[in-house]
Amino acid sequence: MDRTHQPSPGSPDPTTDGPGATRRDPALSFAGFRLEADGSLFRGKSLVHLPPRELAALRLLLANIGQIVSPLQLKRALWGDVHVTADSVPKCLSSLRARLLPEDCIQTVYKRGYRLVAEVRGPNAVSDAVNAAASAAALPRLAIPPFYTEAGVPEHLGTALAEEIVTRLSNAQKPIAAILARDSVFTLARRGLAAQQIGETLHADLVLAGTLRAYTSHFQLRVEMIRVAEGIQIWVEDLLVERGKVAGLDSDLAIRLDFRLKSWPTVQQQGITGNSPQTAFPAASPTANPTANPDNAPAVNLTPASVALLDSKSGARSHSEAFSIAAAAEPAPERADDSRRREAYETFLRGHHEWQTDERHRMQDGLQLLTRAIELDPSLIAAKVDLAHLCVTQAIYGFMPPAQAANLLRDTAETVPDLLQQAPAILPDLGWVYFHFDRDLSTALRYLDLSSHLPHDLWVTRTRAMFALSRHRFPEAIDLHRAAIHLDPFSPWLHNRLAWALHLSGNAAESIEQIEQCIRLFPGHESTALYGGLILAFNGQAARGIKLAQEPPQLQPYFDATSAVHAYALACAGRSGQALVILERLQWLSQERFLLNSFTPAVHVALGNFDAALAELTAANESRCPWFFQMLADPRLKPLHASPEFKQFQSILIRMEESAEEAGSQDPGIFSLP
Repeated sequence: MDRTHQPSPGSPDPTTDGPGATRRDPALSFAGFRLEADGSLFRGKSLVHLPPRELAALRLLLANIGQIVSPLQLKRALWGDVHVTADSVPKCLSSLRARLLPEDCIQTVYKRGYRLVAEVRGPNAVSDAVNAAASAAALPRLAIPPFYTEAGVPEHLGTALAEEIVTRLSNAQKPIAAILARDSVFTLARRGLAAQQIGETLHADLVLAGTLRAYTSHFQLRVEMIRVAEGIQIWVEDLLVERGKVAGLDSDLAIRLDFRLKSWPTVQQQGITGNSPQTAFPAASPTANPTANPDNAPAVNLTPASVALLDSKSGARSHSEAFSIAAAAEPAPERADDSRRREAYETFLRGHHEWQTDERHRMQDGLQLLTRAIELDPSLIAAKVDLAHLCVTQAIYGFMPPAQAANLLRDTAETVPDLLQQAPAILPDLGWVYFHFDRDLSTALRYLDLSSHLPHDLWVTRTRAMFALSRHRFPEAIDLHRAAIHLDPFSPWLHNRLAWALHLSGNAAESIEQIEQCIRLFPGHESTALYGGLILAFNGQAARGIKLAQEPPQLQPYFDATSAVHAYALACAGRSGQALVILERLQWLSQERFLLNSFTPAVHVALGNFDAALAELTAANESRCPWFFQMLADPRLKPLHASPEFKQFQSILIRMEESAEEAGSQDPGIFSLP
């Protein structure tokens, strides 16, 4: 059997078939070059010298042909754990490019990395990359809506458990399914669509639906996998857990999902890609009765080891004989540490549910619950990621002063030993702090660059988009939103923020078209009221703007931005007295709590009071409001552009950009954490 050994970058790569026999692997040809297995690079018959690290970089690019290779991937492949300067990766790639001239086959992808754009030829050329791409394409598209909760089950549990499964499967090193975006799936579920309808709307192959029931001493989670094409249930699992040990449910379910999706015939054989619609995963045995008095039934101790044993045993049976597995927590006495971890995890689940409600008091409850979960279990990284996202969200909503949010976020990040490895989702949040609060663009760019490899997530994408908008990089923000909408087509915030980005860019026609679509897709959503109210009022439809913006302040009285938009629409409609009443109320509230005042300058402009508008912008600048720089590009404030004060505000961003450019922080190289 062939065996390849590669001790270091650039070393020979012999393959031995037997004693005394040596064979070289076939060469790879690309863009007029030929790369031999021993690292020799030829242009025609001429040998091109490549230093070891440039050869390693070329091999990595070839192995990922057509795909973006991040600076972090290159740094690890070329230097491992050795500390190198920020410009090491760019210098290496620049030198490699020079050796490949006149061919220009290495493309720099702004803020993301590099990719090789050339046709690669040769037997089994980059087979690993091709096979990986084919494998990813063959993964079933899986939608996981919130689990339905029956009477007696805590409100948060169904949503929180479904989200945990989404997170676990999405972050798996070897994915077993392509998990559809959480926001779109949950939005459709909130509209009342059944699991089958959600799958059809999102073009999913499979939908995992679940129901939580409460018994005297146990919770039961019944999950069923539905194949969307035929609308049939292809298997069922039932899991039991003691009421005080909910923390085991998501891990047990993840184990069962992994087993179910891997143990039966491949996706293509199952017909998910449309080849054999009659073949399905086996459903639970009709003779099983998992709901029969679970409180008196013997518990099954389902640990990873026992699952492996169970799976090996069940493999001897025919698939038609497969039964659902009832899982419960281990009945043996637990240690105090285990009890604290369970309490921490269950507290985290409650906090995770509360802070995403977008309601001020419930978000504050979520903050307390997440803080408590971290106190109980400092190793609970998920709670720290949630807490970081919550800090940014509360500052954006105006529910927390930016200084308090920045300090809490930094304190949370410092408790994670290795952010890059353990909690990369916190990096964009830190970038937000350094940019908006510290006005340190160079460091902010470091964090954004280090997290550029993260896939779409509502909170990560939001932070990236706000960062681009605050820097007035509107095409970048618009492209980012459109790419995210492609993955998350029913996310209200993404659609409405795209309309906002178009508005800031000065593209009135497209912003109106986009907000009209949002009104059709997401009527009554707070983001539709916020962005729709101001865009319509600004573009001559003040009456519609008033109608959109007047309801959310009644439902969410602490969301000051929508109150300001309501006042702006009233001012545009000539109802100055009512607009002033809202402004006076907001001014009064500012004496009691932090007030999000970046949206009020436009109201004063519409009322003709430019001095008051500039005073509000000054207050927003001093408080480090996260909307401040975006408002400097808001077309509604155009009458202020000629004033010296406004030009001073604009100069803040100009100086930050110049400082960052001088520091070279816009280079797509690798940076160490400050």
